[in-house]
Amino acid sequence: MKRIALFLATNIAILVVLSIILAVTGVGSMLDESGAIDFASLLAFSAIVGFVGSFMSLAMSKWTAKHMTGAQVISEPRTQTERWLVETVRRQARQAGIGMPEVAIYNAPEPNAFATGMSRNNSLVAVSTGLMQAMSQDEVEAVLAHEVSHVANGDMVTMALIQGVVNTFVIFLSRIIGHLVDRAVFKTERGHGPAFWITTIFAQVVLGILASMITMWFSRQREFRADAGAARLASSEKMIAALQALQRSAGQNELPDQMAAFGISGHIGEGIKRLFTSHPPLEERIAALHTPQR
Repeated sequence: MKRIALFLATNIAILVVLSIILAVTGVGSMLDESGAIDFASLLAFSAIVGFVGSFMSLAMSKWTAKHMTGAQVISEPRTQTERWLVETVRRQARQAGIGMPEVAIYNAPEPNAFATGMSRNNSLVAVSTGLMQAMSQDEVEAVLAHEVSHVANGDMVTMALIQGVVNTFVIFLSRIIGHLVDRAVFKTERGHGPAFWITTIFAQVVLGILASMITMWFSRQREFRADAGAARLASSEKMIAALQALQRSAGQNELPDQMAAFGISGHIGEGIKRLFTSHPPLEERIAALHTPQR
């Protein structure tokens, strides 16, 4: 649950900062002259904060990923392995119809990889040293194809849009809840008292946790699509072999908490925890690749 806690804390921090800025400038006013909720203004405020926060994270995604993982971009390949990585991504990017991503390697013993970036033509694909050591060339090729497919599918932008919508409704509903508690329970008649802010923050945290199930559901679905894309760019056999290699290293392939949703594999929870996981079980992904209609 640490990954989920950090993810939510980062997202909520951005929302709180933007909320304060807009409230101070007057954009965040949600009451009309009679003291009732101005729903149109509140929705506009919520959308501004929700989408700006989400797209700020997207715009900073490459920089953040590089600094969090220590990924080193291969600007001039120095070894045969680096040349193979760059040429493989170049070939796959051409097949997928996207701009050439930056290719990077980061030092980590666990086998993993990720893709991120602002758009299909401005992206980053990175692999860990552990992945290069643990997998065969065919398996690494399939992993690269999986990450290139994420870029080609526009998953980063779509995730930002979904998070923006989710943020909008979390902010909107939390402030309505705060207003109702402030008026009905604490009998505040003019403006908003401390109860509004306390209740709003609490509601925002609770609703944010519940809303994260929506983004995590989409994240799990996009893994199936990226696997299918990798099967087309490399082959089903290579992708299945790569997933089986990840199975053998289960529990040792997690990225830093804030990057978990962008990796080739992530922590799989049981029971209710599964609703908050970014990746479906590896056995389900392998089974999907064995099913033609996927």
